[in-house]
Amino acid sequence: MSWSSMVWWIVLLCVLVIADPTWPSPNDELEEIMYQVKGYKATNFGGTVIPCSNEASGPGRQNAAEWLRAAFHDMATTTHLNGIRAGGLDGSLQYELTSSDNIGPGFNSTLKFMADYYTSRSSVADLIALGVYYAVRSCGGPVVPVAGGRVDALAAGPIGVPLPQNTAFTFEQQFSRMGFSKTEMIQVTACGHSIGGVHENEFPAIVPAGSTPNGEAPLDSTVAQFDNKIATEYIAGNTTNPLVVGPSVKATRNSDYKVFNYDGNVTIKALADAAEFSNICATVLQKLIDTVPDGVILSDPIKPYSVKPVDMQLKLNSDSSTMQLTGYIRVRTTEIGGDSVSSLTLNYKDRSGGNNCGNTTCTYTTTLLGSTQGFDDQFIWFPINTAIPTSTGISSFTITLNMVDGTTKLYDNNGNAYTMQDAIFIQKPQSCLLSGTLTVTAAVRNDRTLLPVNMLISYKTPTGDPNRPVPTLKSAATIMTNSTCIGSYTLYTATYTGLGDLAYASKIDVISGSDSSALVDGFNAASELEATCRSFQNPPTSTCNIV
Repeated sequence: MSWSSMVWWIVLLCVLVIADPTWPSPNDELEEIMYQVKGYKATNFGGTVIPCSNEASGPGRQNAAEWLRAAFHDMATTTHLNGIRAGGLDGSLQYELTSSDNIGPGFNSTLKFMADYYTSRSSVADLIALGVYYAVRSCGGPVVPVAGGRVDALAAGPIGVPLPQNTAFTFEQQFSRMGFSKTEMIQVTACGHSIGGVHENEFPAIVPAGSTPNGEAPLDSTVAQFDNKIATEYIAGNTTNPLVVGPSVKATRNSDYKVFNYDGNVTIKALADAAEFSNICATVLQKLIDTVPDGVILSDPIKPYSVKPVDMQLKLNSDSSTMQLTGYIRVRTTEIGGDSVSSLTLNYKDRSGGNNCGNTTCTYTTTLLGSTQGFDDQFIWFPINTAIPTSTGISSFTITLNMVDGTTKLYDNNGNAYTMQDAIFIQKPQSCLLSGTLTVTAAVRNDRTLLPVNMLISYKTPTGDPNRPVPTLKSAATIMTNSTCIGSYTLYTATYTGLGDLAYASKIDVISGSDSSALVDGFNAASELEATCRSFQNPPTSTCNIV
């Protein structure tokens, strides 16, 4: 290979390594939950685990520790024998809450909180995996990479989880069927027990009733800090871990001692190094959440976009000659600094991919609106609100950051541009939700009125079982019927009834065409609709046009 060729491949490799995710991605919902932690447009997913000491579910109940345990208990029902895995991190915990392996209220309250974020684009299993990232990072621990794509189970897992009374050999066999070696068993136990404690209500043989001020005996001296005190205090012989010392010894429920001592304390001593502990925990906890059933294909770990369009939406304006493009552009400023961008310019192409934007320019410039913080990242937001002629439309856009120092940075979605379709879009002002009845209006471009138009709803229904806190996710398809032609578009409507108390959590897709001809305006939130559908104020002079 020539030197010039080698340089080219090095440059190409660097580009591939630092490339942004390509928008849109199947993981976009998870990405926002993961990284929009606090501030403007925060998802508030960490509401009960930030700070690490948060006991939102009651005294002595550290929610971060409960989230971490939930992931292990969900995964631990897996069997991994002879190269075949059944079960894994698959959301089966929601069907296992009455099992004697899952005593106590922690798993129920964890799933109940996460259920609000359960959608067709964020499975229960993926949310539990995100819970590990949140719990560990909130407590000062390492970043646990999270992939997307987990598929939820429809029933309980095939086998139970390890119990404190088991022998060390039994523990080894149980972890082996999960796909973990003896060393990894010790590591994941130490990492999982870095925060939280043992509750006397659930384990009175280990923590006698009334022996603690808040019903919980901490596993180490820093109950609300993800660190290696679980290991260093054990090695020093001054641990108060109730799974090592105290009543658990006589009751043969001193499970941490059994596990840590199983290889003569070799592995646990290695964890006495703080950096090693952090690195190992990131690795084994990622393995824990990436243990999934055979046939489930996980994505690459979810990374934050440098620049991401969010909630980009078209709406036909009342004059029918224009449509309004609204939404946000989120800019990651972790490396460049939040005050380094003075404005943002959206440069869009017309419906044919050209620069014909009628009597307007094909650009829109906007300034900063708000900022968001993640555990390790910072973002700023720029609002989009511009009129686009219906006669010329829009097909894609690129984004230019105008920097304070006078330079500019172009983002083109890894060379693909950020694509937009204007063939069909929901008309939110003419759509409404009231008492479980959803009425949806969509604008369909007139050159597609011979194609079928459908509405697909993803909605939740409560199980009615207090031991099943995660609602059932259902879907329904409805044919939309055409009504009024307004300029270059025709309005289509559909109504769906009986959505119940969780109707606000529904997501709406409107679809023009089918199979290869299908174009979709998807994942619209019913919670953004008003209770009354507004009338469309069609100008008297409007005519029906084909564009």
